[in-house]
Amino acid sequence: MAFEKICSLDDVWEGEMEEFTTPSGRDVLIVGLEGGQVKAFQSMCPHQEIALVEGTFENGVITCRAHLWQFDCQSGAGLNPTDCHIVEYPSKIVGEDVLVDVAGVEPSKSHT
Repeated sequence: MAFEKICSLDDVWEGEMEEFTTPSGRDVLIVGLEGGQVKAFQSMCPHQEIALVEGTFENGVITCRAHLWQFDCQSGAGLNPTDCHIVEYPSKIVGEDVLVDVAGVEPSKSHT
C-alpha cells in the first residue's frame, strides 16, 4: 500500500465533508465522522460524476446535489438507489495527518 497524506484532522470536522487531491492527483472525499474518525471515498457521484462535496452530509448520509442519489457514510453503499455505491479508499490517521491509499482502486460508475 502507498499511503499519501491528503489533509490534517483540522481540515475536516465532525459532521463535515471536504474534497482533497492526493499528491498523485486523485480527488478524494474525506468525511468527518463522530469521535474524530474519517472515511475516504471517491469524490464523484457514480451517476453523472457530479462532485459529492457540492451535496449534503446529514445523519450519516451523503446526498448528491444533482439527482439526490444517497450513500451511507460508513460503507459507501447506495441508499437511493440501492444498486450503486461509492468506492471507499483505505485510510488511516497518523498523528494529526489523514493518509489515504488510492493505488489500484478505481472509482465506481453507474450511469443509470
